[in-house]
Amino acid sequence: MKPVVVVHGGAGSIVKEYEEGYISGVSQAALKGYEALKNGSNALKAVEEAVIVMEDDPHFNAGYGSVLNQEGDIEMDAIIMDGKNLMSGAVSAVRCIANPITLARLVMEKTDHVLLTCKGASQFAKSQGIPEVPTAKLITERSRERWKKNLAPGSNPLKLQLGLGTVGAVAIDGEGNVACATSTGGISNKMVGRVGDTSCIGSGGYADNAIGAVSTTGDGESIMKVVLARLILYHMEQGKTPEEATDAGLDYMKTRVDGYGGAIVINHRGEWAARFSTKQMTWAAVKDGQLQTGVYQGKVETETENPRDDHLHLH
Repeated sequence: MKPVVVVHGGAGSIVKEYEEGYISGVSQAALKGYEALKNGSNALKAVEEAVIVMEDDPHFNAGYGSVLNQEGDIEMDAIIMDGKNLMSGAVSAVRCIANPITLARLVMEKTDHVLLTCKGASQFAKSQGIPEVPTAKLITERSRERWKKNLAPGSNPLKLQLGLGTVGAVAIDGEGNVACATSTGGISNKMVGRVGDTSCIGSGGYADNAIGAVSTTGDGESIMKVVLARLILYHMEQGKTPEEATDAGLDYMKTRVDGYGGAIVINHRGEWAARFSTKQMTWAAVKDGQLQTGVYQGKVETETENPRDDHLHLH
């Protein structure tokens, strides 16, 4: 099986001035995940590595650069899942850590649970030696400005969700194992304690070697209502291609609950898709040493070697 990595940087409407930064970010993430696979790592490690790159990138709404809740604080959600054995780990409403995806993986590997939340997740992070990062160090000027705008009388926080980049990755390794990972800061000016789709197994992501892997992005409440990740895999079980299955899931979400979003999908044969019902979704994929990126529906950029990563020798 040839290794493949696909990542997304969130579905929505991206401000033109940030577009290049988003494309660069997803490209670096996909290349990092692919490099891990080429060096013999499994799919699980690849998706974690890819998501860490985006959590550390201020363009995206995950880790550093996460949006702020009503009180001006950051609460983050993340999930990771191994398609080999359906093992999964997730965290929700977690504060003061740089990489929630790594904590989610520790939940999967070091506990008997699937999901830890809030205070318990923070205590577990401390017990695992994950350094505490002051909230102020995770906040970007862009996130703070958005928060202030949303506090103004008559503002519509949902309208200002444009271009907020939940991040995710799916991969298949040389052994045919699939995995998914998704991480987010949620929605700007959300109620304290609000948890969206990302950390919910079957909504924010799902992975099963028998079918494939999915990572979703978009209107979290709508994604939860239709259990989007698992719904897409259900359509693939019925014989649909990744593209057909993703479109079917997104169409159902739009018609049933008026929800918009996107997803990256890979099947057990290494065929993949990046589809969305929003105006834009940044994504990148690497297969056969070839990097592809996209922002707009139907428009794909291809390069065989990324000039920013010459050392990867992706030919």
